[in-house]
Amino acid sequence: MPTFIVLLTLIGAIYAPQALTIALFVFCLVIWGLVLYFFRDPDREIQHLPHVAVSPGDGVVTDITTYREKEYLDMDFIRIGIFLSIFDVHVQRAPLKGKVDFVTHQKGKNHPAFSPEASLENDQIVMGIKTKYGMIMVKQISGILARKCINFAGVGDQIQSGQRYGLIKFGSRVELFLPPDAKMLCSVGDKVKGGLTPVAEMKEVIIQYEQ
Repeated sequence: MPTFIVLLTLIGAIYAPQALTIALFVFCLVIWGLVLYFFRDPDREIQHLPHVAVSPGDGVVTDITTYREKEYLDMDFIRIGIFLSIFDVHVQRAPLKGKVDFVTHQKGKNHPAFSPEASLENDQIVMGIKTKYGMIMVKQISGILARKCINFAGVGDQIQSGQRYGLIKFGSRVELFLPPDAKMLCSVGDKVKGGLTPVAEMKEVIIQYEQ
């Protein structure tokens, strides 16, 4: 649809070259370019490092906390919060290899993605993954502009480290929940890239993993 609108305004600017039609074409062209830039999905050369969890998204690490998750698994985790600005790539990638255990969508509000309320109250998709390091979770959270999260993975799917699994439209937040014995390789304020930046070193727990 955006491409069609740009073509229509281009035709108008060609056949009725007035200030208004030209200005409308330029405006639509700029918006079209911004949309293409926002939804870019660059290919990345993923390096599967042993015992290393990679960032699930592009952005800045805003918080690293010990967290008791009660809604889905009732387990202790280390939670890594990543804020995605409108200038970041908004495709999410799996932090570790594993099997998708659950995917759930919670409808909610649209607090600013960097606010503490966003993690609990905003529209979000939570995915649990069984790995050989134990259960982990990734959470896609909408923000003020981001009103829709998309997850392509399904329960039972095998997922690889660095594999694309979802998208959040416009500014947003991604959270990664790792076992409490994970050794952090990132710090608050770090700039990270999905599927590329190591964020934690994992301790293997074979008994909890299912192929």
